[in-house]
Amino acid sequence: MHIQDSHWQAVVAPVDSAVEGRTGATATVGRSAPLRVDAQRNLEHVLRAAREVFGELGYGAPMEDVARRARVGVGTVYRRFPSKDVLVRRIAEEETARLTEQARTALGQEDEPWSALSRFLRTSVASGAGRLLPPQVLRVQVDESVADAVLPVPVAADGARVPHQRGFAESAGSRVAAPRQAPAAEQDDAGAAELLEVVGQLVDRARAAGELRTDVTVADVLLVIATAAPALPDAAQQAAASARLLDILLEGLRSR
Repeated sequence: MHIQDSHWQAVVAPVDSAVEGRTGATATVGRSAPLRVDAQRNLEHVLRAAREVFGELGYGAPMEDVARRARVGVGTVYRRFPSKDVLVRRIAEEETARLTEQARTALGQEDEPWSALSRFLRTSVASGAGRLLPPQVLRVQVDESVADAVLPVPVAADGARVPHQRGFAESAGSRVAAPRQAPAAEQDDAGAAELLEVVGQLVDRARAAGELRTDVTVADVLLVIATAAPALPDAAQQAAASARLLDILLEGLRSR
């Protein structure tokens, strides 16, 4: 998985996804008029292409790749999303909400703690949503003394170096790094916090039942979701490889 913080650090105007996607409003900031049929179709193509491209290449992939996959001009992409950061936030927000819903479903429909956790992991891995998670839910605690040597230095949109963000937020028994919040990231952080809370409930239940290793955290579970088998040309082989990898990872999470 390749996630580049450089595209995440820039302060950009948030996209009102509660309006977009549900009402068919344009993704261009400041507009809320319904889209024409062809414009709506182009928007759907761009979003689908962005999920595929970012899922395969990470959020560092250029907008030109998204436009090429969507079979539209790059200008069409920028008319819908005035900057790459806006598109990245839109995709990550949607995938975070998808994972949160999957976690809630597992909590509500599985009585056995381990069954609930494993169901969530299998469903999430199958959907591919974990490859599109925002960085703030994948940052795990590192030794402060070696953090700067281990983590890459983020770069802002203007090319300036951005200091590493310290501090960790406790969430359901795990310590996950909490980036300092910028105004444009408030909605993103709220969605990430909701995901961490719900997954934390799955982790706490499985740990309390003695079925999960005591050292496994929410961050570990999310890293499992974000881990994908290498792409294979045959779809059946790809599915089999993904299932096998997940079986191995699940076995590693269970208590002995």
